[in-house]
Amino acid sequence: MSNDRTPPRLLDLTRLVRRAGRVATGVDRVELAYLRRFAGLETQFFALVRSSYGFVLLDRDGMAALLDRVEGRTAWGRPDGLSRLARRLDPARRRAEADLRRLARARCLPVGLARMMRRHFPGGVQYVNVGHSNLTHRVLAALRQLPGARIAVMIHDTIPLDDPQFQRPETPAAFAAMLRRVQETADVVLCNSAATEADVHRHMQGHGPVPPTLVAHLGVDMPTVSNQAALPPGIDPTRPWFCTVGTIEPRKNHALLLDIWDDLARELPDAKMPQLLICGARGWMNDTVFARLDAVRGSPHIHELPGLDDAALAGLVDRAAGMLFPSRVEGYGLPPIEAAALGTPVVCAPLPVYREILGDIPIYVSPKDRYPWRRTIIGLMADHEAGHSAGRHARPFQPPTWDMHFKTVFTVL
Repeated sequence: MSNDRTPPRLLDLTRLVRRAGRVATGVDRVELAYLRRFAGLETQFFALVRSSYGFVLLDRDGMAALLDRVEGRTAWGRPDGLSRLARRLDPARRRAEADLRRLARARCLPVGLARMMRRHFPGGVQYVNVGHSNLTHRVLAALRQLPGARIAVMIHDTIPLDDPQFQRPETPAAFAAMLRRVQETADVVLCNSAATEADVHRHMQGHGPVPPTLVAHLGVDMPTVSNQAALPPGIDPTRPWFCTVGTIEPRKNHALLLDIWDDLARELPDAKMPQLLICGARGWMNDTVFARLDAVRGSPHIHELPGLDDAALAGLVDRAAGMLFPSRVEGYGLPPIEAAALGTPVVCAPLPVYREILGDIPIYVSPKDRYPWRRTIIGLMADHEAGHSAGRHARPFQPPTWDMHFKTVFTVL
């Protein structure tokens, strides 16, 4: 280890590796942004990953190689013997875990984590976890045994506790236990918004002292938009479209939009129908919506588009008549913020985080009533077809940047 008196930083990348091979969304994108930033630091830094067989420690070179693989510059390698034994893992994760072992500075079985931490960080470490993953008693206890260790954890939302009806049955209890561990061990809790910070305090109060909290708005990476790129199959370039972006799960309220498109189909001839682009993968606990999507597969009016890369998605949003986001609850919710940065009209629920970040830019509509949504959509469609839109602002919205985010975060790391 270096003689530098500043403890090295240790970034947890468990979530990113677990989701290898998938398009990064939501929290994954935050962990990826931290990996990119840490890869450019001049100070010492490492990464910790919980794999199927234990823990892997990556150094600077290992993290750079992992970043190349996540961003597609280098292909994932072949599965090794241990990966082939892990039959419950999907093929992409088998390859990712095999590469982790090849890139490892050190690795250990779960019972050896504390010993590995003491061996590599005898002078302490600054542990950073922004992925809601790997925040177990074993990990936090091993870190607390190190002299001078500091633990920073980002909490993105408290949705499992506030809206358990949108979660898998086991999620609320598991999340509550994780939040208690964070409260007991973290030196600072990073929050993506003041709304999330208020929720964190509300849930931690009554369970003991609340750790210091810091609000740092998440940055928005704006890809280069190419309107010359080919449209996904089935989309009619002569008719306006609206986008909704995000995993197809209950709280995102896709059912409302499907209801509206049913209404519009009864009112409008096919040639006048707008198109609904549902951009996101299927999630969980949403069988009714999945069945409705299956029933309209091949429809000229509703297009389910999972797996779009950032550039393709940005091109669709940029040309859209509007971004529709009737989500009932969000911790941050990047898609409306990204759409606003492109100048695309945004229609969303009046959630506190959007009031905080976007102010009066969106058209706010209750997610419970489809009539004002339908009326707003028809108005935006007319504006779009006329070649102008009330929602496209003369002075483009400047979203939070990752530079701003890390300038804030590094005041406590």
